[in-house]
Amino acid sequence: MGLFFMVSGYFAPPAYDRKGARRFLADRLKRLGIPWLVFEIVLNPLVHYAVDVHGGDCTGSFYDCQFQGTFWQYLAEYPGNIGSIASSPAWFLEALLIFSVFYALWRMVTTPAQSPAPSAPVRASALLALIIGLVTFVVRFWAKVFVQYEPFHLEFARFPQYVALFVVGVWAYRRGWLVTFTDRQARIWHWVALGCVLALPALLVAFGALSGMVDERFSGGVNGLSLVASLWEGFLSVSMVIVVVSWFRRRFDHQGRLARAMSESSFAVYVLHPAIIVPLALALSGIRMNLGLKFLFVAPIAVALCYLVAYALRRVSVARTILG
Repeated sequence: MGLFFMVSGYFAPPAYDRKGARRFLADRLKRLGIPWLVFEIVLNPLVHYAVDVHGGDCTGSFYDCQFQGTFWQYLAEYPGNIGSIASSPAWFLEALLIFSVFYALWRMVTTPAQSPAPSAPVRASALLALIIGLVTFVVRFWAKVFVQYEPFHLEFARFPQYVALFVVGVWAYRRGWLVTFTDRQARIWHWVALGCVLALPALLVAFGALSGMVDERFSGGVNGLSLVASLWEGFLSVSMVIVVVSWFRRRFDHQGRLARAMSESSFAVYVLHPAIIVPLALALSGIRMNLGLKFLFVAPIAVALCYLVAYALRRVSVARTILG
C-alpha cells in the first residue's frame, strides 16, 4: 500500500498545478469521496448481506450468522453492526482524500521549488527507511498492529509509512527522482529487498508462528520485537518501492491496447472488486477441491470479471467522470 500512496503523491502536484486549490479539492471529492460513499452505502451492505445469508448458524457475532430476513430488514440493522464508515477498500479512498486535503492546504501557504534537484542518493533513501522504521516504532506505543480505529477504520500503526511515501511521491515529481534515480543506485536496493524477504521466515518464527500464537509484543510497545518489526517494514517498504519502480521503468515503459484498457480501469476495479469477488466465491463455494488448485482456477476468472465489469461501467459517461 505504501507504493500506492507514493504513486498518488507523485500525481498530486501536476493536478494541483493545472487546477488550483478549489478545482483540485473538488476533483478529489468527486474521484475519491463519491466512490467511497457509493461503496459504503450501496456495495458494502449488499456484499455483507450476501455473506450473511450464505453463512452458518447464529451462534457467533452478527456477521458470522445466517441472516433470515429481507435485505431491507438487514439494512436497518447494518449501520449499528458494521461500526465503520470506511471498511474494506474504502479506507484507502478515505486516507487518500485526507492526504489530498492536507496537500492542498500546504500548497496554499507555500511555493513549490521550480528547479529539479539531483536524484535521491542511496544514503538519503536509507535514512528515509530508518526514519520510517523508528517513527513506526514510536507510533506503535499506542496504535497497535492489525487494530483498525473506528469509525474511520484506519490502521494508524502503518501510517508513518503511508505518510512518508506520499510525501516522497510529491518530492519525486518536483525533483524528477523517478527519472534520474539510476539503475546502479536501484541495484543496491534490490539486495536490500532480497535481504528483507529472506529475513521474513526468521521474523515469523520469532513472532511465534511455530507455536500458533503470535507474540503480542509484535503488535507494538516498548520492546525489541516491535522495534525489529518496525525497522524491517521501513526498509522493506522503501526497497520494494525502488525495486518495483525501477523494474517497471526499465521493462514496461510502453503499453499495448489491452494493457492501456486495463490500466484505465484499474481504479474502478479497486473500488468494485469486493462486490464481484465475494459473490463469485459464494457461488463456487460448493465445489470441493484442493484450496490451492481452486485458487488457481478461480483467480483468473475473478480478475477477468473485475476488469470486464469495470470496463463496461466506464462506458457510462457519468461513471467515467468519477472512476476515470
